[in-house]
Amino acid sequence: MKQKVLKVHPHDNVLVALQDLEKEETVEYNGTVYTMQEKIPAKHKFAVAPMKEGDAIYMYGVLVGRAQRTISAGSRIAVENVHHAANGYELAAQRKTTWQPPDVSRWQQQTFMGYHRANGSVGTANYWLVIPLVFCENRNVEVLKEALLPELGYARPGKYAAFTRSLAAKQRAGVGSQQILETVYTEDTAGAQNSRVFENVDGIKFLTHDGGCGGIRQDAQTLCGLLAGYITHANVAGATVLSLGCQNAQISMLQDEINKRDPGFSKPLYILDQQQTGAESQLITDAIRQTFAGLMIANQCTRQPAPLSKLCIGLECGGSDGFSGISANPAIGYTSDLLTALGGSVILAEFPELCGVEQEMSDRCRNVDDATRFIQLMRTYQQRAEEAGSGFDMNPSPGNIKDGLITDAIKSAGAAKKGGTSPVAAVLDYPEMVRQPGLNLLCTPGNDVESTTAEVGSGANVVLFTTGLGTPTGNPIAPVIKLSSNTKLYQRMHDIIDINTGTIIDGEETIAEAGERILDYVIQVASGAITAKSVLNGQDDFIPWKRGVSL
Repeated sequence: MKQKVLKVHPHDNVLVALQDLEKEETVEYNGTVYTMQEKIPAKHKFAVAPMKEGDAIYMYGVLVGRAQRTISAGSRIAVENVHHAANGYELAAQRKTTWQPPDVSRWQQQTFMGYHRANGSVGTANYWLVIPLVFCENRNVEVLKEALLPELGYARPGKYAAFTRSLAAKQRAGVGSQQILETVYTEDTAGAQNSRVFENVDGIKFLTHDGGCGGIRQDAQTLCGLLAGYITHANVAGATVLSLGCQNAQISMLQDEINKRDPGFSKPLYILDQQQTGAESQLITDAIRQTFAGLMIANQCTRQPAPLSKLCIGLECGGSDGFSGISANPAIGYTSDLLTALGGSVILAEFPELCGVEQEMSDRCRNVDDATRFIQLMRTYQQRAEEAGSGFDMNPSPGNIKDGLITDAIKSAGAAKKGGTSPVAAVLDYPEMVRQPGLNLLCTPGNDVESTTAEVGSGANVVLFTTGLGTPTGNPIAPVIKLSSNTKLYQRMHDIIDINTGTIIDGEETIAEAGERILDYVIQVASGAITAKSVLNGQDDFIPWKRGVSL
């Protein structure tokens, strides 16, 4: 019989409903019978014993809230009767960095097929970038996009164009609005995509943004650091950069940031300054010529075997639900441990979603300096949020709350499971680059796109993205692999979800088995044998973080 409820940690005083439980229904767990005092929707939690106002609520073994009023055993914990609470944290005298690595003998000699770069990094893809240094150049970037993509075979077919044409034909034929509403869509790619001119170049990506001038000078410096992270990224063969000339984000600033990340930088890089070049037509034709020449160089690079230690995986979640912390997140946490044991790198970000587990994460830092830095970054972030009239407790979205994540501490304790159990190798501030193998903590917002953008800018050449509600987030240069926390979501949104970890909830596999399955899938995606749904859908999300308050 399928299990109906789950206690995540022995110290918890709530149970998770794995399926809808009706009022007065009885469930048994570890020899104790509980009677539901109200309907408990799947993914939500109920009290295992009576609580009075102020009592602590524990889940994942940590404090996640306090009762706002009396809660009877078998009653649902919700925003109406619980408020956010989390334990304090401080620098511990001793590190807790011992761990038992998982058995990785099966992957010890395995490789993936990647693109080898001169600095020793290995890409899982081979892209050319076109980047504006300032938002004033966004239009010119769009002009280049129109000029390059169709002629070089990178324009995506108009998937829904034929459907729109069919509706227009019906309107001309006198069909009414009601019949239009009843028209059924059928898949039609509206024509084949042109063949690529450069078969070894996966695409040309255009990273428009609204930064580079105005704001504060630190914003410009940070933006240049992020753009440098993309230009030096293992998945990038080279770049064309458009500058207006007078903006805060100067060309020299970008070049300095590139040199910080790759002192021997040798990729083709073409930087054009519009105020120096003169006529717009000259700027565009120069950019086209230089980009074409760069693509010829990029096309000479082909996939070659590389050890799994060259993988750097970003760990992300978005549209989380009450199952995320017990299925998808711990599953990729196990994958994280596997890759760490193989000498690879992983990035855990989204600092507002580490609220309540700060002590554990700081204790896991290998050295005191990193532990101190993590604590300082967390406290500064929280302080700035409070100064803006917000706070980490406001992080859960309406969708999170509706599906059981009623406090930030509950959400955070589950989100932290993405990081597995290995020691923390380094703590990074945005937009620093990953330089250490193992688990890296990167300060970013919880915002899906800002955080994913940052992880890739720091070096992630694959991203594992868990979701319980469904979110289409992708990235221009790194494959973003989507994992559903529940089977219903996987079945309903199969066009954007790659992997189902609802199998854990359904009792079909363990967290370890799912984690191993995920690593095998990552290797196939990294080798180009499988295309992630985010790539198939052209989901090229790119939002730089300005370091303002973003939860």
